[in-house]
Amino acid sequence: MAAERLNAIVSQLSPSKSGLSTITQKNPDDVVITLAIRTPLAKGFKGAFKDTQLDYLVYSLLKKVIQKSNIDPQMVEDICLGNVNNPQAAYMVRAAALAAGFPNNTAASSVNRFCSSGLKATQDIANQISLGNIDCGIAIGAELMSAASPGPQPFHEEILKRSKDAADCMQPMGQTSENVGKDFDISRESQDRFAAESYQRAERAQKAGWFDDEIVPIATTVKDPKTGQEVRVTATKDEGPRWGTTYESLSKIRPAFPDYGDRSTGGNSSQVTDGAAALLLMKRSTALAMKQPILAKYVGATVTGLAPRIMGIGPSLAIPKLLGKYNISLADVDVIELNEAFASMAVYCMERLGIDTAKMNVRGGAIALGHPLGATGTRQVVTGLSECRRQKKRVLLTSMCIGTGQGMAGLFVNEVL
Repeated sequence: MAAERLNAIVSQLSPSKSGLSTITQKNPDDVVITLAIRTPLAKGFKGAFKDTQLDYLVYSLLKKVIQKSNIDPQMVEDICLGNVNNPQAAYMVRAAALAAGFPNNTAASSVNRFCSSGLKATQDIANQISLGNIDCGIAIGAELMSAASPGPQPFHEEILKRSKDAADCMQPMGQTSENVGKDFDISRESQDRFAAESYQRAERAQKAGWFDDEIVPIATTVKDPKTGQEVRVTATKDEGPRWGTTYESLSKIRPAFPDYGDRSTGGNSSQVTDGAAALLLMKRSTALAMKQPILAKYVGATVTGLAPRIMGIGPSLAIPKLLGKYNISLADVDVIELNEAFASMAVYCMERLGIDTAKMNVRGGAIALGHPLGATGTRQVVTGLSECRRQKKRVLLTSMCIGTGQGMAGLFVNEVL
């Protein structure tokens, strides 16, 4: 440990030649991830979690965190839940943590930055650790789209008349997707071909068992909508991938948002999905002292804003901003998890940034797997780190667009090579 600290001091006095060598260094004060797990992703309204409450899903996953990590719950000082749709999320995560076995001096909170909520929760816990406010914490993202609340209420008339961008924050997500398709000429064909590839990659990954080290089984209850009979089930695998999906089959699906355009469909947009994911974070020195396995290093995350009506292109702005902060380029990144909210934005971002398709969403993305809003930011980290381990690659980049016109990106270094 003393040698690592000395190396860190020397590196600060003599800056490295590249940002890549800097972010891949190992220092005692690094924020590291020692566990990264998720639930299966279930179909909204008809899947394994359609009758499950948010508090129970969070409780179940937190119990798995304790079991899988074998950590003393007393060591966890704070838990942050990313969730979008449930106004009682802060109550639920606190109660779920207490029931799962964490002591009452383990704090809990919730955050909501729409589709980036899981990454925001990760950033919040990591920042607390980095600043020395806590030594160990859990970031969790969870969403039950089956229980989604109605859309937002109209803004005050004073806000609406003073800013068109403010008014555009009310645009439905499907409308923003069609805006991107029309403004940047992302054709229906290119969107369907991208979506077909997402499904085919997810199918290949599922058949090969690549998701197995990500997913923990969750037992829950499903109610028969006709009889009301409750049946106990255990969810073990993602329900979204539709094996055998092709461009030809997707091209036959009618537009999902005909009031706004004809390019986005139920086949080339993200699925309505229920699920959760969790990360256990602490300082490297703490992990070594507690004999916790170090999976990866958290490097950093950033956020940016843009016009709400084209919110989908957020990653094309957030990614360069993040890479610039660490003096690295896309060529230095090995695996990219870019959320496929809609094929329109995914195709735009990929082409705009010149992303190597072989690096991006290797196991498929939200079009094939689903997009449980609050969970996606953590789910991407879980999936991306697993893929890094499989390929024996190091640098992971995650990113997503955010409703109301924002984008976020996160950077991680896999240490299981």
